[in-house]
Amino acid sequence: MFWTDKPIHWRAARLTEMGFGVGLWNYPDWDLAKLETVGAKYTIMNGYLRGRLADQDGANKLLESARDTAQAGKRLGVDRLNLHGTGLGDGGIPTRQHERVTGPMWLKARDTLNRICDLAEEEGVVFTLENLNLLEHPGCPFGATEDVLALVSSVNRPQLRINLDLYHTQIGEGDLIRWCKKCLPWIGEVQVADNPGRCEPGSGEINYSAVARALQTMGYQGPSGMEAYASGDPERALEAFRAAFTSHIRQYRHRF
Repeated sequence: MFWTDKPIHWRAARLTEMGFGVGLWNYPDWDLAKLETVGAKYTIMNGYLRGRLADQDGANKLLESARDTAQAGKRLGVDRLNLHGTGLGDGGIPTRQHERVTGPMWLKARDTLNRICDLAEEEGVVFTLENLNLLEHPGCPFGATEDVLALVSSVNRPQLRINLDLYHTQIGEGDLIRWCKKCLPWIGEVQVADNPGRCEPGSGEINYSAVARALQTMGYQGPSGMEAYASGDPERALEAFRAAFTSHIRQYRHRF
């Protein structure tokens, strides 16, 4: 989402120079051989290219796609692969929209995620299920933070975690710190962007320093990723992200 005029391997190298990991989406668009030479720590990538959770045909396609993706990810050392309730098309619009999610759909989604966990155990990877706001992703089943928590906690296997995207939670539900606490036992990654605008922390309404402090107090030790655009200079945006998630650590140390 930064330096889009530059090749992907240049972007990965620059993030690495700045001390960040690298998240990759749409991996078929990129030259994986070049990305392997950069020396980056690739932290997360999309876990599927097609398929859905809540119907048999979609589940079979999802499992087939997820296995292919896991193999591609292992080339780069990726240990987290991301899923949504359904496939997303242009502009993040679900490829199959639903006005209502039925009971049988819930049961099928849980069954599909158990199959995903079996695959993950075979491949030695972890999948995350990401929440999405329905304002920007209308008709997406299992998009709400509450729905993602319900599914992941009901499966309750270490191969499936929550990708808690706080940008989407802010738009869909708000109350970020309480949602962090509710989801804490199952969080595999926290993703951030400010709102409105989906840019770096400090560009909008969310007090990410307070969120980061709360996560530390809760005992969260997992990764935090910025899935955001830069409101101006990309390197300043990255430093704003770093500051939001490390300033509370410096303040804590200075009290001693």
